[in-house]
Amino acid sequence: MEGELRPMDAEQLREYGHQMVDFIADYYKTIENFPVLSQVEPGYLHKLLPDSAPNQPEALQNVLDDVRVKILPGVTHWQSPNYFAYYPSNSSVAGFLGEMLSAGINMIGFSWITSPAATELEMIVLDWLGKMLKLPEEFLSSGQGGGVIQGTASEAVLVVLLAARDKVLTRVGKDSLKKLVVYGSDQTHSALQKACQIAGVHLDNCRLLKTDSSKNYALSPDILCDAISQDMSNGLIPFFLCATVGTTSSATVDPLLALGKIAKKYGMWFHVDAAYAGSACICPEYRCYIDGVEEADSFNMNAHKWFLTNFDCSALWVKDRNALIQSLSTNPEFLKNKASQANMVVDYKDWQIPLGRRFRSLKLWMVLRLYGVANLQRYIRNHINLAKYFEGLVTGDSRFEVVAPRLFSLVCFRLLPPDNDENHGNKLNHDLLDAANSTGKIFISHTVLSGKYILRFAVGAPLTEERHVTAAWKVLQDEASALLGSL
Repeated sequence: MEGELRPMDAEQLREYGHQMVDFIADYYKTIENFPVLSQVEPGYLHKLLPDSAPNQPEALQNVLDDVRVKILPGVTHWQSPNYFAYYPSNSSVAGFLGEMLSAGINMIGFSWITSPAATELEMIVLDWLGKMLKLPEEFLSSGQGGGVIQGTASEAVLVVLLAARDKVLTRVGKDSLKKLVVYGSDQTHSALQKACQIAGVHLDNCRLLKTDSSKNYALSPDILCDAISQDMSNGLIPFFLCATVGTTSSATVDPLLALGKIAKKYGMWFHVDAAYAGSACICPEYRCYIDGVEEADSFNMNAHKWFLTNFDCSALWVKDRNALIQSLSTNPEFLKNKASQANMVVDYKDWQIPLGRRFRSLKLWMVLRLYGVANLQRYIRNHINLAKYFEGLVTGDSRFEVVAPRLFSLVCFRLLPPDNDENHGNKLNHDLLDAANSTGKIFISHTVLSGKYILRFAVGAPLTEERHVTAAWKVLQDEASALLGSL
């Protein structure tokens, strides 16, 4: 049929691709006009779209019109300069171009032979990034370890937990699974608990050790040692420790060197989750926050959080790649080939959960090449400076307090309850969060620290400037005034 969209036609791709790029570019030009947090009600889209797919093809323009009118109102705009919730999930021109190229080539690079460039580029760019972070040479591909791109930090902690589990069970016997114990703090990402569930480690043996404000919510080596001693006296087997650089609640940094030495003493696998704050460590002045990484068995950071690399791209390095391979490798007949059988190459299918994998290294490669290290450092520093600016605004208003030390670009703060009525403080801050987000002008999120409901202001969206931070603070002040005035 004349004009019908064919599965893959170069000239149609050119025509439709231009339309799509124009649509996306216009979206970014107008992104500040949208409510940051979607204001729709659950089930809204069911009322706007038909209940079955069209029998005949529709025009792209009609689809884009529906995106504009029906889809975008239901989008929470993570790339908005007024987005300050959770942690950032960066997009960039370079990341988008790399994603587009990956989608265009559309190869499935599970083993070297399926597309040699995909495997080798991934090894190269993760070596580049590892050197930018000044990771120990054991984490680079020239040694026994190396890097691999996972989808998320949740996948990264799962695969290293599986490797650690199988490594210890080889030593103590597979019937000892019920005795294995995992350690982290109560600030560790919930992905650790999910990894335990998947790996068959009983949740009763997942120790999330208590932290408090006296150590800025970092994991205490003394408390860890006490927990390990208690477990060993009960016949249990400590085997995995997860430390965090930049916790979700308050961006706390655990003491890596001390924790690493404890892990080594007891023969435990030591994993460092730097999903958020790892990006900052490419700046020499923030590299100190991963001092002690030399004691780790694995290290992870999300390039898709704060490193201008479109989701998903989670970089994981291990010192012993054979531990991953022995735990995750399969070798069915239909995947056998000369290069793999001769152990001449890396097959990333054996470093991850799924078989299939996208050409994700392209976007990271493009980010590194099109921005360069100096510009990436400048980008990180700018967000940290904006967070310092917001911190100053908070401390300048006696109605508010900063709750935890600001290390990177996250500020944890709260509105003080009148008459120091802490019973009312949690509701007051909950109401402030709802009121601010309901304006559509900003989006922030919350956490709970020491039983107190805390507001989180995370700077990191690619388009955020000082004027956006200033405007966000005015929204918070205005809504706080309204709440306090109604008491």
